[in-house]
Amino acid sequence: MKLEMNPPNPQLNGQLEGFVTGPEGLIQKGVIAGVTVFLLLLTSAGCRFSASGKNALGAQLHQQGQYTAALQQFQQVVADDPTNPDGYYNLAATTHRLAKQRSDEALFNNAEALYNQCLDHDANHVECHRGLAVLLMDTGRPDRAFALVKNWASSNPTAAEPRIELARLYEEVGQPETALKYLEDAVQQDANNSRAWLALARLRESSGDLPQALQNYQRALALNNTQPMIAERVAALSREINSNLDAARSGAQTQIARPLPYPSTNRY
Repeated sequence: MKLEMNPPNPQLNGQLEGFVTGPEGLIQKGVIAGVTVFLLLLTSAGCRFSASGKNALGAQLHQQGQYTAALQQFQQVVADDPTNPDGYYNLAATTHRLAKQRSDEALFNNAEALYNQCLDHDANHVECHRGLAVLLMDTGRPDRAFALVKNWASSNPTAAEPRIELARLYEEVGQPETALKYLEDAVQQDANNSRAWLALARLRESSGDLPQALQNYQRALALNNTQPMIAERVAALSREINSNLDAARSGAQTQIARPLPYPSTNRY
């Protein structure tokens, strides 16, 4: 499991508030030739399942505020599997949290090194790019934060995730129009990315474009119907839009004006 450095979006499909619990797709197709290869694969899978369990336990401890105990679990992950990027990420994110709580420069430096180790093992690790960008912002280096994510986007010109993270950075520095452009680009690159549609919906809702926001929420929900928060926003926005339409119709109704009285006349 991976820790979310920004406001979390908990999901139950293998993630809990940003933590990564384990590997995906451990079963691979193909014929295994030779007992030695078979045993090596079993050893590798065993390490990965073990890492999964320790990452999950560390995530639970982190949620309970037991950061030291969580760190011990994550340290064991990378000790057992020195190439596990999620282990390095979880170590980095927990250390980053402690650094912010304690305003500890040494911990900030340690967290930064761990984020970079994570990226050494997975150059496209989404949460790690986000966490490192947040750390660079936290430590007064916004230029490096933007350079980090822009370089990631340049290396992956057809990927939506780097553009989502760039949009988040621009929104945080008060440039929602630039953020909108990156999110529109993200959904063009990957029309089936629910995160991109959700981010686009949130940004449009905050700007007051409720009808378009509703459409984007509905698209995100169609792509991922396991997030109750999206369904709640769809329902809430639908009610708000309908209420606004009713109010507009009511205000547009015209009343027949009373006829003016005839002027008094003196009859002959």
